[in-house]
Amino acid sequence: MDTVQSEQLVLALRTAARSMAEKRSIRDLEETLAQIVDEAVNTIPAVDAGSISMTEHGRIETRCPTTESIRKLDETQSQLREGPCIEAIEDPPPTGMVIAQDFAGDDAQRWPRYGPHAVEAGYHGLMSTQLSTDGGVRAALNLYSRSANAFDEHSQTLAGLFGAQAALLLYGAHHATHLQKAVDSRDLIGQAKGILMERFAVDDEAAFQMLVKSSQDTNLKLTEVARWLTTDQSRAARPDSSTGRGR
Repeated sequence: MDTVQSEQLVLALRTAARSMAEKRSIRDLEETLAQIVDEAVNTIPAVDAGSISMTEHGRIETRCPTTESIRKLDETQSQLREGPCIEAIEDPPPTGMVIAQDFAGDDAQRWPRYGPHAVEAGYHGLMSTQLSTDGGVRAALNLYSRSANAFDEHSQTLAGLFGAQAALLLYGAHHATHLQKAVDSRDLIGQAKGILMERFAVDDEAAFQMLVKSSQDTNLKLTEVARWLTTDQSRAARPDSSTGRGR
């Protein structure tokens, strides 16, 4: 890697990292993922387009495609259950990277159903890098080339670096989501305990035990019992607009 390429890589990764640190919402996550894909396409030699594939509701969905044709190619892989993106997510090699150097050449037999679709769309090569980090989110960074045999060792190394950055972003977003759910559940249970403490003149521990017992007796999760209780309380306190009761 020469000096200019090294500087371009460092700048691209710093820009993406700075954006990651500033983003918080789900929409921001999408924007940052798209930025990582764009930076990878603009920085890595021979890469002409890119996307991210991610498991959603039991199927693999396309995120942040740089062109509509890439979206269709990713969707075709998902429909056929064949292609580098699928392998990178479901059965990756130890390196985490699956590479097709020429769909019309040596790789034609490896992906016989998907390969012709890629060639017809004008793409002969594809690098897919696994982004999974902890068994939770399963995803892959996909980088397409219009040229055959275009991914040398240098390109593969850069793809791995951008893949690592995207993986860290997804890892952080995944755990932040679970942390927020835990906080929301704690707040919900706290509200429910407060209602029981006021209604039955019991202390905090007794109110919690009442929630636990109700959860066991109804075979509902503790949070579901708490949500029902807080919703019921809110409904009971709301004025009846048809009769004027509650005013």
